[in-house]
Amino acid sequence: MTASERQATLSLASLYGLRMLGLFLVLPVFALEAARYPGGGNAAQVGLAFGVYGLTQALLQIPFGMASDRWGRKPVIVFGLLLFAFGSWVAATATTLDGLLVGRALQGSGAISAALTALLADLTRPTVRTKALALVGITIALMFASSLVFAPMLNAAIGLRGLFLLTAGLAIGGIVAVMWWVPPAPSGTSSANPLQGLRLVLRNAQLLRLDFGVFSLHAVQLAMWMAVPEFLVQTGLLKSAHWYVYLPALLASVAVLGGVLFRLERRGYVRAVMLMAIGCLLTAQLGFYAYAHTGGAVVWESVSARWALGVLLFVFFIGFNALEATQPSLASKLVEPRCRGAALGVFNTSQSLGFFVGGSVGGALIQWGGPLSLFGACAAWLLIWLGVASGFNVAVAKH
Repeated sequence: MTASERQATLSLASLYGLRMLGLFLVLPVFALEAARYPGGGNAAQVGLAFGVYGLTQALLQIPFGMASDRWGRKPVIVFGLLLFAFGSWVAATATTLDGLLVGRALQGSGAISAALTALLADLTRPTVRTKALALVGITIALMFASSLVFAPMLNAAIGLRGLFLLTAGLAIGGIVAVMWWVPPAPSGTSSANPLQGLRLVLRNAQLLRLDFGVFSLHAVQLAMWMAVPEFLVQTGLLKSAHWYVYLPALLASVAVLGGVLFRLERRGYVRAVMLMAIGCLLTAQLGFYAYAHTGGAVVWESVSARWALGVLLFVFFIGFNALEATQPSLASKLVEPRCRGAALGVFNTSQSLGFFVGGSVGGALIQWGGPLSLFGACAAWLLIWLGVASGFNVAVAKH
């Protein structure tokens, strides 16, 4: 990377990290803590409050992406962070599950993922873009790991409301980073007709495969977190100690990816990496299904059960982190720069819909048939994704 590419990557990775840490801090504790609110006994309603963030993200990703094509990346990013901070404050002051749902919906209205990814793509060459996005992905993974460690402890100290207030503060910190650290986008990336770019994007079959993939990835991810924390509780592990399982699994997966991902991409095995990563996700869901089917910690001795869950999470994180790095990079390369915001808007809309479907449908499946129905449905969906991804053409444009 050049010096300017390093600055762009580090600054935007930090911005991603601040924003995602705010989001991830509530992830390991939300399902357990939201059950204490009035109406929290309904798992489907809790799942809806968890996943509605993704619905509002989905509704606004394309408009935000197109706006960044027309008026610039930075103004759109700052506006989105302000909305995210306001939604965090509303969630922090909520006294009912419905109020929590409204706050989560407002958080999601700050739909800046497309503008962020487009700005990083604008500031990096195609030859180093996957590396830049992978470094962003590693930063997000480290923020996720940090949230797994600190969220239970912070939750015990300041509660879910305090976590949402901390999230608002992190969003404000992100605005400071955008204004004074992130480099400006180069000239020639604005579009006079964003709608024309959107039409081109929606006709691109390879982009649509990636859109289906990112939807599936995040639907499965959010759905499984409706059940995994409870599995760990059943082993006798305190909520504040769940990171004993999460953190080693996550860091081990990052170490594996760091040794193979860039090397395989340089050798032209991008499609193979995608298919193997989906296979890892499928293996993990089948493993969780088998764990639930055998009674989990009821049948297993608790320490062995924790080891089993840790191994399954390790396999899941390998697939998840590999796809988090490769799919956005490929999406940015399939279009010319002036359509990039629209293309990544559609891509991130699909991701956000995955969040919504994963939370809402995952909660409904838990309510209806328990963890077996949840992990069975996730495994079946991943088989469909594997079929869709097998037709991906890696001969992409180099923009």
